Amino acid sequence: MLDVSLLNKTQDREIVGKNVPKKILEVQSMKKFFPIKKGFLKKTVGSVKAVDDVSFYINEGETFGLVGESGCGKSTLGKSILRAIEPSSGSVRFRNRNEELVEVMDLDYKGLRETRRDMQMVFQDPYSSLNPRMTVLNIIGEPFICNHIAKGEELREKVKYLMEVVGLNSRHLERYPHAFSGGQRQRIGIARALATNPKFLVCDEAVSALDVSIQAQIINLLEDLQKEFNLSYLFISHDLGVVQHISDRVGVMYVGKMVEMASTEELFSNPKHPYTEALLSAKPVPNPRFKKQRIILGGEVANPANPPSGCYFHPRCPYAKEICKQQAPEFREVGTGHQVACHFANELQLNGVVKYE
Repeated sequence: MLDVSLLNKTQDREIVGKNVPKKILEVQSMKKFFPIKKGFLKKTVGSVKAVDDVSFYINEGETFGLVGESGCGKSTLGKSILRAIEPSSGSVRFRNRNEELVEVMDLDYKGLRETRRDMQMVFQDPYSSLNPRMTVLNIIGEPFICNHIAKGEELREKVKYLMEVVGLNSRHLERYPHAFSGGQRQRIGIARALATNPKFLVCDEAVSALDVSIQAQIINLLEDLQKEFNLSYLFISHDLGVVQHISDRVGVMYVGKMVEMASTEELFSNPKHPYTEALLSAKPVPNPRFKKQRIILGGEVANPANPPSGCYFHPRCPYAKEICKQQAPEFREVGTGHQVACHFANELQLNGVVKYE
């Protein structure tokens, strides 16, 4: 049994009932545009719409999976929520440890620093996210020192505890990152994220740089930590198998926009957007005798600096009609908790993940 007192839990967190979920994070109309500058005077001539009017929410104790092709804006969205990069506009309401809903976008430096104790991030690359000149004790202990949580022998004991929580040997406190494998380094990154006893973690491709067997271990670790500390995750990944396993709900992004959002079971079995159908067709099946038809999309991914008119996906969509070229679809609800941005969501009969024996 884990001794949670070592993490200085300020209060027992209420476990929210499944029938009455409590939102821990609510994102509204999030936008992040990067300016395009040209010429000697660096005049702004356009912008890259990395995140374009995205809205969603995450409940307490829930894992929200975010999928899409590389470059669709997943990581930018995650960093914008934490204000690791400043968003262009939008609203992020977060329920902190005092059960207060705070507007993250309105926080000053001091307020943001305090709120970030409850919002942490696990980075994609375990090799570059750790300072090679710092020992494990210093890496995991740094959040304790910066937030005035512990120092001295108390700090050392807390770091030892966190190492044991994530499955590392606490005798290796004085080792440097190069002495650990990729999976062990990611465990160090997770331990560092847990140091401030957060409520919410952004896992940005947290397992994509690891071997498949190590991925399974890290996923199991994240699930165990979620149960123990009632954590909520924004799990960003391009691996549909991992997302299907760990997520309660899933959002699909395409060129900076959210095109579909639903519970994991609903989205994988009954997709309503053609882009989601194409993504699901690429999910490998662990059976060499089972043959499936892969949907190969034509054309190129839309340029976020110069997106097409109407629906961004229409140049590649096999079901596109004239209205798709002229009018952007509304992100609307087509079923209980199932939202999609497609003019013909109620008409199309799309294929989800095929079940096999």
